[in-house]
Amino acid sequence: MSISNNSVVSFHYTLTDSEGKQLDQSNDERGPLVYLHGAGNIIPGLEKQLEGKSVGDKLTAQVPAAEAYGERSDNLIQELPANMFTGVEKVEVGMEFQAQTEQGTQIVRVAAVEGDTVTIDANHPLAGVDLNFDVEVTDVRDATEEEISHGHVHGPEGHEH
Repeated sequence: MSISNNSVVSFHYTLTDSEGKQLDQSNDERGPLVYLHGAGNIIPGLEKQLEGKSVGDKLTAQVPAAEAYGERSDNLIQELPANMFTGVEKVEVGMEFQAQTEQGTQIVRVAAVEGDTVTIDANHPLAGVDLNFDVEVTDVRDATEEEISHGHVHGPEGHEH
């Protein structure tokens, strides 16, 4: 069976940046990544390159930033007064917070702390980064009607309600 819309796909991967630095990988403990093909559950550039592949296929997928987590946007960087971070004893670079925006809840990271000013960055950590995936497809099956209607995988490999 080849990968197409409404297929449940399992694959192992190693993710590196354009300099070859390893950023992430699946392993025996975490198991393969499992997703519903065509539902937008993984980055678009990788999903597009997995289309038509089958169990046992291996590929190296080069995904430009625009087809991964997008380009970095200066509009997503903001300076705020430190007193907005109530309940936090000491705000430090690298901390993550949930912010309520017009688009809903968004994760922001502290990029800098200078005096009473905190710079936050809502860009995805991999925004602006070209990605390379070494992938091995380990399973492909038809999605259930429930998985299709919910837009994600159910069961032991995926999401449970």
